[in-house]
Amino acid sequence: MAVVPYQQESGSKKEQVARMFNNISRRYDFLNHFLSLGIDRGWRRKAIGLLRSRRPQQILDVATGTGDFAVQAMELNPQKVVGVDISEGMLDVGRKKVHARGLDNVVSLQYGDSENLPFADSSFDAITVGFGVRNFEDLRRGLQEMHRVLKPGGMAVILEFSKPRAFPFKQVYNFYFSFILPKVGKMVSKDDSAYTYLPKSVEAFPDGEKFLHILQEVGFKQNQCRSLTFGVSSIYTGTK
Repeated sequence: MAVVPYQQESGSKKEQVARMFNNISRRYDFLNHFLSLGIDRGWRRKAIGLLRSRRPQQILDVATGTGDFAVQAMELNPQKVVGVDISEGMLDVGRKKVHARGLDNVVSLQYGDSENLPFADSSFDAITVGFGVRNFEDLRRGLQEMHRVLKPGGMAVILEFSKPRAFPFKQVYNFYFSFILPKVGKMVSKDDSAYTYLPKSVEAFPDGEKFLHILQEVGFKQNQCRSLTFGVSSIYTGTK
């Protein structure tokens, strides 16, 4: 059975994920930084840093949310950054962020389905995804679409939560992620399910070597996994 935000409600995972992010969009940035103690900013910097030597000019940020990764990509001095997401609520917050930073001429955030990307083959030099692939309804289909729109030789950089395995950090992390985070998230976001879905979706995600194997299956090469903060998250890279 698929892990979805609202188990008792109808609708596909895609529809439910969009509804969930619409519900929490106004509080998402605050909760994201607060609940990760700000560490998520450092994770994004590390991920973007892996693209620096490649100097990508056309960048696609899949599941862009409020555009944090898309804005971070400006460190690479690209010609264009396009962010796509299925939540109009998150995109609205992201567009205001982009406008406030005076980046409208470079960064564009638009509605887009990760499993049916509205771009031609080989359109982008690099693709980024921040904490989004575990929300794909069809993981392989989403990764295949990313591979399709990536230029030959281009790199995909995927930042995603993973599961710590070392004692005692694993136990501390599981307690925080399963009990503290959902309570704080529910209180601030006013959504009963969003931050209960988060740990369940991380638990169900095929992280580490399993995910590297899936990247290889859909066509990515030179795939690597870099563990961050005792395994709380990982950066995956692959080239076309």
